Formats: sequence, structure tokens, C-alpha cells
Amino acid sequence: MPKALRRPPQLRGRIFRGSIAISRGLLTRNDLRSSAWRPLFRDVYADARVRVTHRIRCAAVGRWLIPPGAAIAGRSAAAFYGCTKPAPSDPVDVLVPSGTRIGPATGLRIHHGEVDPGDTLHKAGLRVTSPARTCWDLARWLDVVEAVVVIDTMLSSRLTDVSALREYALSRAGRRGWRSLLRAVDLADAGAESPQESRTRVRLVLAGLPRPQTQWVVADQGRFVARLDLAWPELKVAVEYDGLWHNNPEQLHRDRRRLNQLLGGEWLVLHVTAKRLRDDFDGFLAEVRAALRARSRSGQ
Repeated sequence: MPKALRRPPQLRGRIFRGSIAISRGLLTRNDLRSSAWRPLFRDVYADARVRVTHRIRCAAVGRWLIPPGAAIAGRSAAAFYGCTKPAPSDPVDVLVPSGTRIGPATGLRIHHGEVDPGDTLHKAGLRVTSPARTCWDLARWLDVVEAVVVIDTMLSSRLTDVSALREYALSRAGRRGWRSLLRAVDLADAGAESPQESRTRVRLVLAGLPRPQTQWVVADQGRFVARLDLAWPELKVAVEYDGLWHNNPEQLHRDRRRLNQLLGGEWLVLHVTAKRLRDDFDGFLAEVRAALRARSRSGQ
């Protein structure tokens, strides 16, 4: 019979340092190599029955792997605020104060920079960058589209607001990234309801189209008709993103038929999917541009 896996009750359902478990006589090095335990980082293990999330990995990093003054940052901080959903295996972003030494570690993405008073706070026992600092770092570390995707969610979650972010950027004028944050904030919109809606909107605006309204409500004599993801109401042109919830072809058909029936010929509604955004954005952009141009010429 195979040897029973050794699972000390003190470690069940826990994240722990392997070296500490060994020093206390709870496990041996051979025990740690068994399927009972899952390595997360060097010398950090989890009970294999624990569902490891990115947030749990962040907690392990904050507790055992980073020096005092460092903080969980970037997308990882946004995940702690509930604004992103990184995969469990994604590297954990860490902000380390300038001049503080920290060696490379597999599974960490280490950034050095100045950390001002108020740039970090404690959340669930973990040092995390503040919402404003998180947005600044996102604007510095990501391309503008992906930065705005996360900033949109932070705005819609009311973790911060446009005025606060602008003030934060301007107070750091001359430092690396302050203009990037201002640009991202100018493109951000708290009305976005999904990352793909944000990506669609920002890419259209960066391509030179007028900025659309988000979640535009169409009403007829005070009666609700529809709510549109992106809209140019003065031209009655809209864009609807068909997301993953449309994995049922019948549901997709019903949704589109509803929009067509409710809006009729008055509104022109263009649909876009993730595949279209990925593989044929230029073609989709041309369609939106043509629709806006045609409605402008018709005096809509």
C-alpha cells in the first residue's frame, strides 16, 4: 500500500514557510515534496487542498517575501480591491522603495520607486498601494488601454474619482509617470461595465473618434427602451459588445432581436465581439467611422 501522506493538523488548510515547519518537526523535506503540499514560492507552501488564488499568493508575498516598506502594487493591488482577476499563476506586482535591496524571486514582478506618505495602506493585514498610487503605477507600467481598463473599474467601484487622480498626478508634476496618469484619467470612464467595453471605447477614441457616452439609456415618452454600452446619442449610433455571457447562440439571437425591435430604424447599432476586437479592429473601426459619417451627413 502507498504510504499515507503526512498532514499535521497545524498545517491543514494553511499557507506556511517550509523551513519553519521543518524546524518545528512538523514535516521533513521529503514530506514537502509529497502531493499533500503545493509550493507557491521559494520556501512557501500551501495545503494542496487549499484553492490558491492570486489574492492568497499576494498575502504570502506580503507576509514572508518582501522587506519592510514594500507593498503589493499594480494589478495585484487592484485585485485586492476587487478590480482585477489575475490568474493564480500571474506574477505578483511589488513596489519596493528606492534604495531598498531585494533579490529576484520567481513569481514576483519587482518595481522600485519613490513611496510617498499615504501611498500605502494596510488592507486585510497586508501593505497595499493606495487606490491613487495603484492607478499611477498602472499608468506607468501598462500600455494606456490596459491601464484605463483597470482605472475604469476602480472609478466605478468608487475607490477614487477623477478629481482625486488628477490632483494626485499634478502634485507629482515632473516625476516619471505623472503625464501618463493624466492621460489615462482623461480616457477613463466610471460608466464602463466590463473590461472589453473599456478596451473598445478607449481604442475607438485613440483612433480619433469622438468620445462615446457609456451606458446610454434610450427612452420613449419616459418609458425605458434600452441601455446601450457605447453611444453617440446626437447621431443615434451605438456599439454593443457581445460578451462571454453570450455563449448560448439563442440568447445572443434574442438580445440582438430585442435591440433591433426596440430601436428599429432610428438607431444604428453595431455589434462587436472579442474575436473582432482582436483580429479585425481596423475593419470594425472603419464601420463605426462610416456610420458616424453617414449620420452626420444626413443631419441625424
